[in-house]
Amino acid sequence: MRALVISGGGSKGAFAGGVAQFLLENKKIKYDLFIGTSTGSLLIPHLALGNIEKIRSIYTNVDMSKIFNINPFIVKKKNGIDVVSINHFNVLLQFFRGKRTFGESKKLRAYIKKHFPITEFNQLKAMKTDVIVTVTNLTDNQAEYKSIKECTYDEFCDWIWISSNYIPFMSIVKIHNKDYADGGFSSLVPIQEAINRGATEIDVVILETEKATPRTVIGKNPFSLLIDIFQIQLDQIEKHNILLGTLSATHNNVKLNMYYTPIDLTNNALIFNKIKMTQWWKEGFQYAKKKSEAMEAVKSIMPDEKSA
Repeated sequence: MRALVISGGGSKGAFAGGVAQFLLENKKIKYDLFIGTSTGSLLIPHLALGNIEKIRSIYTNVDMSKIFNINPFIVKKKNGIDVVSINHFNVLLQFFRGKRTFGESKKLRAYIKKHFPITEFNQLKAMKTDVIVTVTNLTDNQAEYKSIKECTYDEFCDWIWISSNYIPFMSIVKIHNKDYADGGFSSLVPIQEAINRGATEIDVVILETEKATPRTVIGKNPFSLLIDIFQIQLDQIEKHNILLGTLSATHNNVKLNMYYTPIDLTNNALIFNKIKMTQWWKEGFQYAKKKSEAMEAVKSIMPDEKSA
C-alpha cells in the first residue's frame, strides 16, 4: 500500500505540487492513500483525481484577495523584498467585533468549493483511493484526520479549509461546539497516520530544508515577529513528526522516500506571489526528477556491490 504525504507550508505548497506532478505523471505511481496537512490538504484532492494542470493553475494563481475576506496584512516591497506589516484598520475591526483572530479567510472556503465541485467530490469518493485531511481540534488539543469516505461534500470542503486556517491570522471554525484550525499545529508531517492506515511505502514531501538554516532577520514589527515565532514552533513540531514517523517506519518495515526543499524558499509562507510560486512548482518537479535519477543510479550499482 503506497501513500503520498504532503506537509504544511503555505505558499511553498507549489513546490510540493511540482514534486507530486513528477511522481504521478513521470513515475506513474499509483497511490492508495493521500494525506495532506494545511497547504497539502488543498493539493491532494486534485492530485488524487489526476487533475495536475488544473491544480497547478489554481495554486499558482491564488493570492491574498482569494483567501481573506478580512486581510490582517499589508504586503509592501522594500528594496525588492516583500515586507509584511499590520493592516491596523482590519485588525481593529476584528477587535471591535469581538473576534478572536486578526483576520478571516472565508473567501478561501469559497475558492475551494469553486474549484472542487461536487461532481469531482463524488468521483473521488467513489474511487478506492482514500484522501485524508489533517486538522487540529483546539478544544481537545489533538490532531484529527478526516477521510473523504466519511464526509459529505460540504463537510469535506470545510475540513480542507479548516486544515489551511493559520491562526490567529485566519479563521477559527467551531464544529459541534469544538474549535478547529490548521492541521499543522498538531500534525505538520502526518507520516504516522499513513503508517497507522496501513501504508508500506510512503513518499513524503516536507516543505522545509533537511537541515535547519539560521534566520537572518527576526520580525521587525509585531506581526512579522509573531509569524517568525510561530514558524519556529512549527519547525519543532515538524522535527518531532519526522522523528516519530521515521522510528515507526523502521519498526514497521515501512519504506520512506523523503523530499525536502533543497533551499529555504521564503521567510514568510503567507505571502502568495504568482511568479515565485510558478517557479517553485518547476523547481519541485526538477528536484524530484534529479532525486529519482540519483535513486535509480544507486539501485543500479547495488547488485555489483553485493557480488563484489
